Amino acid sequence: MCNPTPTIRMLAYLSRRVLYTLPIMLGVALVCFALVHLSPGDPLVSILPPDASEELQQQLRELYGFNRSLPEQFGLWLWRALHGDLGTSIATSRPVITEVMNAVVNTLRLSVVATFIGFVLGCLFGFVAGYFRNSWMDRAASLLSVLGVSVPHYWLGMVMVIVFSSLLMWLPATGAGPGGSDHWAWDWEHVKFMILPAITMSVIPMGIIARTVRALVAELLDQEFIVGLKAKGLTAFGIFRHVVKNAAPTALAVMGLQLGYLLGGSILIETVFSWPGTGFLLNSAIFQRDLPLLQGTILVLAMFFVLLNLLVDVLQTLLDPRIAR
Repeated sequence: MCNPTPTIRMLAYLSRRVLYTLPIMLGVALVCFALVHLSPGDPLVSILPPDASEELQQQLRELYGFNRSLPEQFGLWLWRALHGDLGTSIATSRPVITEVMNAVVNTLRLSVVATFIGFVLGCLFGFVAGYFRNSWMDRAASLLSVLGVSVPHYWLGMVMVIVFSSLLMWLPATGAGPGGSDHWAWDWEHVKFMILPAITMSVIPMGIIARTVRALVAELLDQEFIVGLKAKGLTAFGIFRHVVKNAAPTALAVMGLQLGYLLGGSILIETVFSWPGTGFLLNSAIFQRDLPLLQGTILVLAMFFVLLNLLVDVLQTLLDPRIAR
């Protein structure tokens, strides 16, 4: 019996990963729906007047489907979500998908820049610390990475606003541009609004990536094949290339996870800087008790995270085909 070729093995592995993603998506949708609907309180309290009649309350519950059982609500919601309909916001009466996608674009824009900054600085500090172990550079890079993981996001954001906006007046404190996020352009007038929140968001990913890369590089430099390459007289740059090639899949996986965390965990930062992203939208939906908007935002973010993990698995397999075995 002939063995399958590497290409067939990789395609089979990728097919399995895609199939595994489908039940995960269904489970994520169920959890999102359950967490929102099992929370206490009446979702219509934010729009009903205090003296609303029983007839008006019943009409609104029928309009939003709250008069049905939870299994029926979940089935209808899931069916509509598959067709791109996440319902209507209770607070604004606008389609949820429109508000969520506008916020996702803003958060994705900010998260990609923050992840890029964190990945570049984290890899730099991690490689320096791992390559020059037990030196002053190792201790300095390790100190920076520990500080990056330890410093609270919201505190750092407020400090940067006070220093760079209030005292030095170099950068704007809040907002997404002169005309808001609807008229975004990649020019200095808009990018300067992104600098402070992006740097604030990049600190924790930078620390995590630096610590991960430092451990990887230190472990790789002790491997027998690296010792053999040194004994054969390979240059330092050649050894560096081998270390990067072997560390890249793990570093890429960490970067993908950090991007996913930034997409969903930026509530405090977006609130501090008034950045109109998903964190800011979630904050508003929670306080307004806007169930359609809340569960739609959570669902979209969760699906982004699942698909991002799938993309990272695919890229890891392309970088290191041994994973597909």
